[in-house]
Amino acid sequence: MPPFETRAPGGVPEPPVGVDVDRVTKWFGAHVPGVEPPLRFTLVAGGRSNLTFRVDGAGGPPVALRRPPLSHVLPTAHDMGREYRIIAALAPTPVPVPVPLGLCEDAAVTGAAFYVMSFVDGLVLRDAESGGPSLPGAAARRRAGLALADNLAALHELDPDEIGLGDLAKRGGYVERQLRRWSAQFAESATAGVAAPGLVERVAAILAARVPTQHRTTVVHGDFRIDNAVLLPDGSVAAVLDWELCTLGDPMADLGTFIDYWGVPADGEPVLGRVPASALDGFPSADELRDRYAVTSGADVSDVAYFMAFGYWRLACILQGVFARYVGGARAGDPDGVGDFPATVARLAELAATTLGDS
Repeated sequence: MPPFETRAPGGVPEPPVGVDVDRVTKWFGAHVPGVEPPLRFTLVAGGRSNLTFRVDGAGGPPVALRRPPLSHVLPTAHDMGREYRIIAALAPTPVPVPVPLGLCEDAAVTGAAFYVMSFVDGLVLRDAESGGPSLPGAAARRRAGLALADNLAALHELDPDEIGLGDLAKRGGYVERQLRRWSAQFAESATAGVAAPGLVERVAAILAARVPTQHRTTVVHGDFRIDNAVLLPDGSVAAVLDWELCTLGDPMADLGTFIDYWGVPADGEPVLGRVPASALDGFPSADELRDRYAVTSGADVSDVAYFMAFGYWRLACILQGVFARYVGGARAGDPDGVGDFPATVARLAELAATTLGDS
């Protein structure tokens, strides 16, 4: 995710939206040693929910600051303390994450809680256009895909109690809880306008009627995909990012989401309007990733189609929330294509219905 700046007509960088530079700089001085003022905050492109800034100082390595959206934050969403707790728990494990450096829960500093972590240098492949030149060569691409599947399996092998996340959420009924949560948030966000009234609700009812038995409870990332990881040029994984949706639940939900994002659906249209980097030649196919995960984890993946449908449906609910914030005036983050989200939400719900065999 490349950083970008907004500049005034004279070429001078404008103050970053969402960061009180003076107060945050003072907080850094007391809580993040080694980062010397003056500090420069650059919004990282690609975010549509929580905002991430690269922070460069006069001395010391760059770090990253993460904070919630600027407005229209739904209840229970965007909990910085919870996200910080998750990466702090994962930092000593085999799952690669940025190093947690500090948490500020005082909203008076910059209008909301935020946390600071190490800035992990590497490649973030947002789409095929950027992914082609960034990670050339079939060997590196294949290694990257298989490494991501292995990292997902490694995450699901962790014992939540042993890493201090045993009380992160309830153990059972994961899909049922998710269906209730996202249905409620979709209903709140739908006041911004929907392209296909009733469709998301109809798919939710089908999903609720067909929930598979939950065989395991693990830590689940919630949004595991290639552009939520930092890769190295050889295809290895330097860090997994964006733990905002992490909880305890059914690991098959992560696998379904991973496959949803990996390629291009049968209708030939990319899920989010951009061809994913993972669709380029050299990357393993979605079926290969499913099989690699099954072998590495020893898990039964026979219900993965249900969880792919669930993933499409949940993403529809999430994007409706992003659209509602956009309509409500929240412009920080990546606004590219947000105006087209109602149509995208409808298409995702249709993909979910088709995957369920109910088109």
